[in-house]
Amino acid sequence: MDLKDIQNLIKFVAKSGASEVKLETEDVKITIKTGSDDKQETTTYVQQIPVGAPVAQAPAPAAQPTAEAPQAAPSADEDSKYITIKSPIIGTLYRKPSPDKPVFVEVGQTIKEGDVLCIIEAMKLFNEIESEVSGKVVKVLVDDSSPVEFDQPLFLVDPS
Repeated sequence: MDLKDIQNLIKFVAKSGASEVKLETEDVKITIKTGSDDKQETTTYVQQIPVGAPVAQAPAPAAQPTAEAPQAAPSADEDSKYITIKSPIIGTLYRKPSPDKPVFVEVGQTIKEGDVLCIIEAMKLFNEIESEVSGKVVKVLVDDSSPVEFDQPLFLVDPS
């Protein structure tokens, strides 16, 4: 994980409103804490873990998402009638073609198959993400200029 990835993660956490995020990989352990005040304080701890680190630490982060899964289940039932448009690649999502232009799609807007929904920048290439379905945009699940992962939900569309 390089410095740019860490900076993007800090920006993403600050925008998300989360108070604390912990990320552990094989060689890096990162904890990001944001202040509860409106002044948007962010504290970041980066710790290099030796290569011979015990493997027993890996299951601990996996246990946290399972604790959050029951909370997400009720909203998943409500959203089951909608089609989820997911990210086909990893990169930075932009909702506008350029900073001075309007966003591609708004909540409540009717889209058709082939309409451009957003752009994802990956390795200095800008990839237009087109809709594979027609319908009405119900929810935008990501912020502009946010990092996105492969298969991450981006938009909810009502096909009716």
